[in-house]
Amino acid sequence: MTRLWDKGAPLDERVLEYTAGEDHSLDERLVPYDVRASIAHAEMLHLQQLLSAEDLAAIRTALEALAASHARGEWHIELAEEDGQTALERRLCTRLGAAGERIHLGRSRNDQVLAALRLYLRDAVGLLRAGASQVAAALEALAAREPHTPLPGYTHMQQAMPSSVALWALGFAAEVRDDAAGLEGVVRRLDKNPLGSAAGYGTPGLPLDREATRARLGFASVQQYATREFGFIVLPDAFTTGSSIMPQKKNPDVFELIRGRSATAQACLLEALAVCAKLPSGYQRDLQLLKFPLFRGIDLALATLDILPPAIEALAFRPADIQLDPAIHAAEEANRLVVLEGIPFREAYRRVAALLTARRKMGK
Repeated sequence: MTRLWDKGAPLDERVLEYTAGEDHSLDERLVPYDVRASIAHAEMLHLQQLLSAEDLAAIRTALEALAASHARGEWHIELAEEDGQTALERRLCTRLGAAGERIHLGRSRNDQVLAALRLYLRDAVGLLRAGASQVAAALEALAAREPHTPLPGYTHMQQAMPSSVALWALGFAAEVRDDAAGLEGVVRRLDKNPLGSAAGYGTPGLPLDREATRARLGFASVQQYATREFGFIVLPDAFTTGSSIMPQKKNPDVFELIRGRSATAQACLLEALAVCAKLPSGYQRDLQLLKFPLFRGIDLALATLDILPPAIEALAFRPADIQLDPAIHAAEEANRLVVLEGIPFREAYRRVAALLTARRKMGK
């Protein structure tokens, strides 16, 4: 079985089972979305003169056929295939040969998976919002049917003040509608096109048009990535601590504690949610316990936001210590071979991988 990252070396089946896990079965629901994103990517490659019209037509037809046959239950993703991306490309290459091998030019499994997930989640959020609206409408209809039916209002699990079915139902309806409105924020974060970011560093040597895939997939904007690498910076003494035994140590404690205290923030949220999860409507004394996680989470966030600007301002990079492995240009070299020689990306990938393996054996 050839996988997207395959360089010809055998893979221990235990490694496959451990790393793939249930990914192959979970990817079943992403197949139609991966097909949509793959077709958009292929269309963009054609617009950028990186894929012929004949290959584009063949790829589009084959992908649409694969999506339809998958929907009919005629094939499934196997563990040996590891994930949906490998399953699709393997079947595409079986049908089309070299044309199928050209589709992975200018993308990584990283942005490919993320694009499919975002397309799926965009639909899923829409379903959740619609479902929440239906629940709220049902509660509102209940209130309309029972406008005068009395209910006791409880505090501390004891009858406290008069209430009604309408008041009770409309209160929960308002909360459900508020939850549905909150999903709009999720959509804003999802609605960004990741295609073209590859593994997070773009696609050197290729004139990709990320706006074209954004428009074809209906994303609101293009995802921008930023990275921070460890070990290439220096911090002034004012933002480091030392070791009681090692005189040379300058420890980045501020950043380490920011990383660690994210666990505290998550714990505060979990504590607040757990307090509310068991409560009926009306005031209960349990709600007093929200203050501690709420105040602690806010104080921690404010303290972190206060220390970050001066800490970031104090950062300085050490260009002399940043050494790039010559192999880091491997993806660019594969892209260059595609552009110069017109070979499929998969062939260029294997050729560059073989060259790097030979160089390592020679000790270069």
